Amino acid sequence: MTVGDRVPEWSYPVVALAGAVVLWGLFVSLLDIPPYLLPHPISVVQRLVGNPSLYVDAAVATTIKVFAGGAVGTALGLLIGAAVGEVPALWRAISPYLVVARVLPVVSLAPLFLIYFGVGFGTGVAFVALMALFPMAISTAAGFRRTPESALDLARSVDASRLRTLFAVRLPYAAPDVVAGLRQSVTLAVVGAVLAEWFVADSGLGYLILVASENVRPDVMLASLSLVFVVGFSLYGAVGVLGTRVRRRMA
Repeated sequence: MTVGDRVPEWSYPVVALAGAVVLWGLFVSLLDIPPYLLPHPISVVQRLVGNPSLYVDAAVATTIKVFAGGAVGTALGLLIGAAVGEVPALWRAISPYLVVARVLPVVSLAPLFLIYFGVGFGTGVAFVALMALFPMAISTAAGFRRTPESALDLARSVDASRLRTLFAVRLPYAAPDVVAGLRQSVTLAVVGAVLAEWFVADSGLGYLILVASENVRPDVMLASLSLVFVVGFSLYGAVGVLGTRVRRRMA
């Protein structure tokens, strides 16, 4: 066993992050950059510690939007992806639009969301759901399409129903793609929550970043962004652990 094998996988990004923060501090100190342009990391930490309730409340508000909208978006994406992957005619008809819709700037739809849902929590949830839907749908459909024909032939040979084939054959083979889509959806859900809070919210980390930018407070902006990173990284890591367990179970 090599040294690399004994080092936990999670330690690599942690060390990389610590190194980036150290370089950031050295860059600010050596070049004597004024704090209104780029504050020192210590100043950002002091801002977080000095008023923890402000940032915790904002992080909770954003996380709630991520969970609510992400749950709706991934559930719809899973259903749409399963249908598109299961029915060849749907795949040929809909898959091009799913790919194109994924690259559209969702932020441009914000005015429509304001018209349909008004200003409030529902708009943020809808925005997050839309961000999370497409990667989940595309990955799920691709996973279903990759099911080996031999496995489907075996299911047909024992007269397995379509529903049984779905759960016993297609879904296990598609599981890695579903988990990959979930990781993308979770990441985009965090981005969607922050973007929604720029337009239609009076709370959350996105709203805090917006207010800080209007008042030229880069320390508050970076403190808020650091919590956005923590939320996103935590959810991404949780889905990664889930994916590892799924792969072991399916092996």
